[in-house]
Amino acid sequence: MLVAFSISPSDAADKTGSVSEAVAAAVRVVRESGLPNETNAMFTNIEGEWDEVMAVVKRAVEVVAEVSPRVGLVLKADIRPGFTGQLTAKVERVERALEQ
Repeated sequence: MLVAFSISPSDAADKTGSVSEAVAAAVRVVRESGLPNETNAMFTNIEGEWDEVMAVVKRAVEVVAEVSPRVGLVLKADIRPGFTGQLTAKVERVERALEQ
């Protein structure tokens, strides 16, 4: 499964309004999980089996909750049993289609 998620602390902004420190803590959890992942300006994408992906998302929320009494989570999942490597394969298929 592929999961795209975004975590937003409600009360962990610095004086400029940035929440980068709290978000970095969540991304660190994802990267340390060993699962295929990527982070862009809006979401972190992670690939793996249901239980392992959801455990990583839960832990990422928990580390943000350590610095904020309220945490928002946006999550989108592509559940397609039997397929792996889709974090890059889906993008490669679109790129090939664009070349036509």
